[in-house]
Amino acid sequence: MGEMTAQHESTQNSIPSEILNREVLQHGCAHYKRRCKIRAPCCNQIFGCRHCHNEAMNSMEVDKTKRHEIPRHEISHIICSLCDTEQEVRQVCINCGVCMAKYFCDICKLFDDDISKQQYHCNGCGICRIGGRENFFHCFKCGCCYSIVLKNGHSCVEKAMHHDCPICFEYLFESRNDVTVLPCGHTLHMNCFKEMQDHLQYICPLCSKSVCDMSRVWEKLDTEIAATPMPELYQNKMVRILCNDCGMISEVQFHVLAQKCSNCKSYNTRKI
Repeated sequence: MGEMTAQHESTQNSIPSEILNREVLQHGCAHYKRRCKIRAPCCNQIFGCRHCHNEAMNSMEVDKTKRHEIPRHEISHIICSLCDTEQEVRQVCINCGVCMAKYFCDICKLFDDDISKQQYHCNGCGICRIGGRENFFHCFKCGCCYSIVLKNGHSCVEKAMHHDCPICFEYLFESRNDVTVLPCGHTLHMNCFKEMQDHLQYICPLCSKSVCDMSRVWEKLDTEIAATPMPELYQNKMVRILCNDCGMISEVQFHVLAQKCSNCKSYNTRKI
């Protein structure tokens, strides 16, 4: 991940405290604390932030032909929340001198006074992320930032985050909700993953691989199958199965409860 140059990303370090803290955290919208609004380049309307725009312009009340997303990188004008002066995108108001936000990214046109989020701009992603630059790395094959703990231990899937969550269908790459990476490399929202587990779903909704260690479950199935012999008519019945976990095709003895992969011993299989 490339380093961000000072002219593109700035925080409070270079701004006098009396300007930096003037009416700080007193302005903003439901998404950001900031001391400015934006003028949308697509429809020329004023909004608190890009999320305010996207929510308003994609609501059911807007004609389908007029619904649209804001091109965030094309935002060129902002309005100071203290003096109402409209001006080109900048961190300090040209009229009253107030700091628009403690965190400012000139590339993303992002303003935010809540720096506890530890915002940083990732050149690889092309957008700002939260959580602290030192805690994340950019995987160029997956095309997104992951926690540093996954740097040498995740399965790469090309453009893994550049798709909708398979559960709720929100676009993951720009989502403000936490995202988790499954052992197979596929991604989905953390809350959606927890909801899956609450409903006893333990396979990836995209590739059907197991999402956690299922060895104890397989041991329990071994016991149940051993205690449930098949009727004589089916004792010699064989079926071909595909293992969702290792991808091997094998021929095994049929059982009404489940079929066990002869290669990796997983019961996450299907008949073919």
